[in-house]
Amino acid sequence: MKRSNLAEMNTEELGVKLQEDLEAIQNLRFQKSLQQLENPVQIKHLRREIAQIKTAINEYSKGIREEKGVQ
Repeated sequence: MKRSNLAEMNTEELGVKLQEDLEAIQNLRFQKSLQQLENPVQIKHLRREIAQIKTAINEYSKGIREEKGVQ
């Protein structure tokens, strides 16, 4: 997911995406431990995406970033 896509999402959508990514990274870690993971770089990408989502949520909570449509 690109940062521009994250900028278009509101806090609720970011929360849902965060939960999905956390579940996906857990599944990838299980696959890695069972040596069934074909592309280990996926974990790196998911970790980066999770960090970007958490940063965006934190910016919303601190008022640095405002949700679109809210004035």
